[in-house]
This record gives sequence, C-alpha cells and structure tokens, in this order.
Amino acid sequence: MNLEDIQANVIDQDRGRKLEIVDPWEGKPTGMTLWIAGPDSETQRKARIAMMDELADRAEPDGAIKAEHREAARLNCLAKTVLRWEVQHEGSDLAFSHKNVLRVLRAADWLQAQVDAFAGDRRNFAPEGL
Repeated sequence: MNLEDIQANVIDQDRGRKLEIVDPWEGKPTGMTLWIAGPDSETQRKARIAMMDELADRAEPDGAIKAEHREAARLNCLAKTVLRWEVQHEGSDLAFSHKNVLRVLRAADWLQAQVDAFAGDRRNFAPEGL
C-alpha cells in the first residue's frame, strides 16, 4: 500500500458504508439501514473536533465538565458520523436530519453501541478488494 492508496481510502470513507441495524436479542434485521462515515474520514475528523469544541464550551471555570454534557457531546459526535439512512417511523420514511439521528440513537443504548462499534472498526471501511 502506498500513500496514494491511503489517501484514496480516506476519501472513500467519506462515502460511508452500509450498516443494517439488528435487534440485540435475536440478531434479526430491524429494517433500519444507516450509512456511516469511516474512522479516517474527514467527516469523523470534523465530528471529533466539534466534540472537543462543545466540551470546551461546556467546561466550568475549574475545567470540570458535567457527565451529562460529556454524554451529549459524545452522542452529537456519533450522530455526525451517520451520512444518510433508511428508517421508518409509523409506516413512513423518517426524514434524515441531525435532530432525527439523535432521536433514533437515543431510543436505545444497544442501537448506539452498534453504530459506534461499526463506525470505529476500520475493517468495515477496507479498500475494495481486500
């Protein structure tokens, strides 16, 4: 692998990869599909920087950051890795927006865990042919 291959993969990670959400009990598809930006993507890099800014803005004068603020920043960062989706709510497509991504992620910790694990696993974003 050379530098051009690495750079091409970083760019490719911004196109995202498909994650089919499965229920945590039987591993069956839920019908929700999300496209997630890779860990080396510009999308994730910007999300991490925004998270650091958000945490700095929430810091108390002594530098302490409340747990609820850390959790909100973490969830915001994770939501920014979702590029698009196919999600139904009450029989209709749920509009894709940051607010709705947060709404879906807040629905269950197991859902967040799947997105987080997928987004951080470089094997999901390997170059074609590997």
